[in-house]
Amino acid sequence: MRLLVTGGAGFVGSNLALRLKRDRAGDQVIALDSLKRRGSELALERLRAGGVEFVHGDVRNPEDLEQVGRADLLLECSAEPSALAGYEGGARFLVHTNLLGTLNCLEFARQHGAGVLFLSTSRVYPIAALRSLPLERRGDRLAIPEERSGPGWSAAGIRADFPLSGQRSLYGATKLCSEHLIEEYAAMYGLPAVVDRCGVIAGPWQMGKVDQGFVALWAARHRFGGGLSYLGFGGEGTQVRDILHVDDLYDLVALQIADLEKHAGRVYAVGGGLSCSVSLRELSALCARLSGRTLSIGSRAETHPADIPYYVTDNSQVSAETGWRPRRSREELLQDVFTWLDQHAGQLRGILT
Repeated sequence: MRLLVTGGAGFVGSNLALRLKRDRAGDQVIALDSLKRRGSELALERLRAGGVEFVHGDVRNPEDLEQVGRADLLLECSAEPSALAGYEGGARFLVHTNLLGTLNCLEFARQHGAGVLFLSTSRVYPIAALRSLPLERRGDRLAIPEERSGPGWSAAGIRADFPLSGQRSLYGATKLCSEHLIEEYAAMYGLPAVVDRCGVIAGPWQMGKVDQGFVALWAARHRFGGGLSYLGFGGEGTQVRDILHVDDLYDLVALQIADLEKHAGRVYAVGGGLSCSVSLRELSALCARLSGRTLSIGSRAETHPADIPYYVTDNSQVSAETGWRPRRSREELLQDVFTWLDQHAGQLRGILT
């Protein structure tokens, strides 16, 4: 098989491409990336050493995809990944990358008869609906009470059938529109495609920033120094996300690729789940323990219009249909990140501080 990974030099794309080549040595794995994000250039040597072919290209340009030639499967990891994108400045790059890029990828897949595995996001769910969840404070975190539940949500987290009516940020809108395009291409052209709505993905080689990749950012500031702040919702740091190790995501992707026809047409909520969730205050404590360094964390009460106080994935649907569940704990994830920071400090210090 020939497998094309778009966004293949990014954090998620490069990790998935390398693991696919490791486990499918007889297949040709190609990573396409524009190298726009700082730090993505560090993936090139890793890809080369792992036997993954690299093609410099941009999903916004159909001719860049065409230079790849035939593919049997397209793993769509390309994206402008920040939920804050477009709030300060125009939205053209965001929409062209996340929506026009998806269209170009789908046309490529249609022309070559390729299957599609699309990495979407939990940000397709409306901000107001997520903010209206009945949250209570428990120690250093927010939580949904055990006895409460509603359409698409419960104390176990958010399911894929959570209502979609409402505003969700331009980033979330581009990903949801991409999902709709995929559904139409599947119906019109028989394109086998599966959508994974991922929560926060984390692990080594994530070039974390304030607006995307907060786990790597938090660990890097504890290792290399630099300021951190609890932003929004009173500045208390109690907001919660579940975090999924990129290796756990790969385990699911490998299962789906192995039987794509079985999963075609499905939309799955995919994340670390309640057992691998963390508040910012809890993350600070974990990083302090693992790094041996306690930072003074700043505070800003004002909440950004795109931010949400709580998101935890309910994996029950995808677990029931695939047998998959996350295996790596939040402590294991963070230890892997700290090990990576230590092993590549010379390359990473200037990027992550």
